[in-house]
Amino acid sequence: MSGLNLDPVQLDRYSRHIIMEDVGPEGQRRLLDADVLVVGAGGLGAPVIQYLAAAGVGTLRVVDDDEVERSNLQRQIIHADADVGRPKAESAREYVEALNPDVDVHAHVERLDQSNVDDLLDGVDFVVDCSDNFPTRYLVNDACVLRGIPFSHAAIYRFEGQAITYEPGSACYRCLFPEAPPEGTIPDCATAGVLGILPGTMGCIQATECVKGLLDYGDLLTGRLLFYDAADMTFETVPVETNPDCPVCSEDPDIDSVQEVEYAEGCAVSP
Repeated sequence: MSGLNLDPVQLDRYSRHIIMEDVGPEGQRRLLDADVLVVGAGGLGAPVIQYLAAAGVGTLRVVDDDEVERSNLQRQIIHADADVGRPKAESAREYVEALNPDVDVHAHVERLDQSNVDDLLDGVDFVVDCSDNFPTRYLVNDACVLRGIPFSHAAIYRFEGQAITYEPGSACYRCLFPEAPPEGTIPDCATAGVLGILPGTMGCIQATECVKGLLDYGDLLTGRLLFYDAADMTFETVPVETNPDCPVCSEDPDIDSVQEVEYAEGCAVSP
């Protein structure tokens, strides 16, 4: 069917996608039909939300329980000075609605936890983990692995970033980091600072991984951990193998429900 039911405005809006043989109207239709959960609407989440909305990902679920602070505006580019004090998820929703009316955005002003993760993941095609704490990262990992949902993870620190993508059968976050480091050993952005542009770079990488995953095109960062050093302007990838003793993705896992895990600063499996 010509245009796969894309209307004239959509044919114009997404024309640079549609003329690509690797995307075309079929690929754009897949994006419009996709449902993506973005965990966090901060430094990483802002460019992810911005570019996924611009690309025409039809449904975006944004979960964040934080409010916009003025110190966020140095890097969290979807929020404005007038948004200070407002929930980030609501600010993100309004930004997306103004950018692309094709996108159905759901703002969840709450923290992702064991009580809501199942509902938030229902029907989701891809998850982008833009969280800034270890309990949430492990929860995202475990819930997605158990459901077979692909996700992109990234983290930032001063001038450095890292990213990896999970698909069923590839190494998961627990394969890479079986346990969180001791509490207080890794300072957060408020303590160590972060180059404002750095989360833009890493968030764009995550958005790229998400779009590629939805289009089923190209090679994702599965089994590879990407390191980015903005100071030296270098990218490096190192292979990551699945851990045969991984508590969640091995053949004989210890975790078969996220309700069994104590998601605190250690994120170990409960006895």
